[in-house]
Amino acid sequence: MRVIALDRFGGPEALAVRTLPVPAVGPDEVLVRVEVAGVGEWDPFEREGGYAQMLGLTPQFPYVLGSEGAGKVVAVGEQVRRFREGDPVYALGFLNPKGGFYAEYAAVNADLVSAIPGALTVDQAGVMGGVGITALRGLDDTLGLKQGESVMIFGASGGVGHMAVQLARRMGARVLAVASGDDGVALAERLGADAVVDGRKDDVLAAARAFAPGGLDAALLTAGGEAAERALHALRDGGRVAYPGGVQPEPQGRPALVRSGYNGEPDAEIIGRLNRLIERGPFDVHIARTFPLAQAAEAHLALGGHYLGKLALRVD
Repeated sequence: MRVIALDRFGGPEALAVRTLPVPAVGPDEVLVRVEVAGVGEWDPFEREGGYAQMLGLTPQFPYVLGSEGAGKVVAVGEQVRRFREGDPVYALGFLNPKGGFYAEYAAVNADLVSAIPGALTVDQAGVMGGVGITALRGLDDTLGLKQGESVMIFGASGGVGHMAVQLARRMGARVLAVASGDDGVALAERLGADAVVDGRKDDVLAAARAFAPGGLDAALLTAGGEAAERALHALRDGGRVAYPGGVQPEPQGRPALVRSGYNGEPDAEIIGRLNRLIERGPFDVHIARTFPLAQAAEAHLALGGHYLGKLALRVD
């Protein structure tokens, strides 16, 4: 099979087209013929060896990136009953020892494979697993967001953020979206945020105080820095702040706030929760640009620029 592989950790130039054997399918695994792979915001950190160093892992080269993707089932392990050949699915496989989704085939634990929810296309399903679960872990498991509460989504036009806007609305919250640029504001408005401000040029604090005069109940920060810190002044005392791992610098805020960092760990339960929320109505996974598999290096370079939602690799 064709893959994009690393022979060593490094910059985008280390990504190269290779031919490798199709991975063997274990008894509890599903083999997916990948059509679309998501390009994760975290992929460059993995490409540079950050996760291997942080987690004390011994990498096996050639090393295939890609923690999310979608396509069709071509084989199932002997213990798997939920899927059969030909099923359209999406799947997650962060740091999968059998290789990631920058490949024509991926063997994934069946618990991390799901039917495509709602009316999502294969392309949308292929890029939404990691950001969708990260958004839901933050809103539901970390913030404990309740119906009627006010929440600020900071970075609302990015991958995690644009999913969080829609999920928070489906959880019954009032959403103040802080987006980036005119195009980001337009996206957040289209996704149903109750109010939207441009974090680059608008007075976020004034907008937040107008939105929730008594102070916001919660905030999900998908980016850190000076603007994010200023925005936290809009939270009430006791307000909750969540931010996924990798947000730098880590948000601080005043002592009266409850801060929680978290990781977007996938499992069967939260995949089911995410699917049920998506299936409640029209849902938009925004793909800014799709690259051919062979242009994975260009996709990684594009991660450093301004774009909305997600980037994708077309594998087939």
